[in-house]
Amino acid sequence: MSSCDSCSSKSGCPSAGNEADCPSTQDTRPEFDSLHTLADVRSVIGVVSGKGGVGKSMVTSLLAVELANRGLTVGILDADVTGPSIPKAFGLSGQLSGTQDGIFPARTHRKGVQIVSVNLLLENPEAPVLWRGPVISNVVRQFYKDVIWDGLDVLLIDMPPGTGDVPLTVFQSIPLDGIFVVSTPQDLVSMIVRKARNMALMMSVKVLGFVENMSWLKCPDCGETHELFGKGHTAEAAAEMNVPLYDRMPIDPKLAELCDKGELEEYAESMLPRTADRIQELLSAKAASA
Repeated sequence: MSSCDSCSSKSGCPSAGNEADCPSTQDTRPEFDSLHTLADVRSVIGVVSGKGGVGKSMVTSLLAVELANRGLTVGILDADVTGPSIPKAFGLSGQLSGTQDGIFPARTHRKGVQIVSVNLLLENPEAPVLWRGPVISNVVRQFYKDVIWDGLDVLLIDMPPGTGDVPLTVFQSIPLDGIFVVSTPQDLVSMIVRKARNMALMMSVKVLGFVENMSWLKCPDCGETHELFGKGHTAEAAAEMNVPLYDRMPIDPKLAELCDKGELEEYAESMLPRTADRIQELLSAKAASA
């Protein structure tokens, strides 16, 4: 009997039926970058998407706030170099500080979330980043290994959409404990999600679960919920791939308003409770095995 027959990730796996190419049976990942000697990070989690416009940075930001509300020390590495939005959501501006020893992350005003982003290096945050792929990839690696992350329980990496240079660099260079994949309800997006998930499998990166964004909108007048994009397909795709769908997030105009004001930390709702639970379980398991 082939080991593929008993594998929970068989459905949709690009190596199904060919055990020689299976990422779970071979060590295909190169040696990882090391953290700065003064940095301390317990766990690294990636937040990815197969395409743009699904709210991946929003999910990353809300997840950071959710974890901080639970008493964890959280950081965000904004790897979406050409489209950085994390600092704006938290109302951060200005430039990062540092010494000859390394770079210090910025900290958010209320929860103390540690953040590093290209937009905190530019004199003009509206200036476009006109860099080619290798330069962008090297910057992302520097954000991981040259920043003095201070006692983080969790470092979240907000990656650009797709399966290009930066996700590949992160998967090959940074020791991820796993990734969450963000989707929206449309069937097309679910198909593209499979590409992101299959890339992770090929790179021996664990897919911890899915998050569906923009699942519904609650009418402010009558209180009824409306599925603007139709019935979501993420749950079906998650079941087929044997990957949990942890949370479904509604469209909330209040959330968009707070982001525009740079006051995301003021948002009171808990949008990602099960996703945060999964990260805490991961932390507990790592502590027990240490």
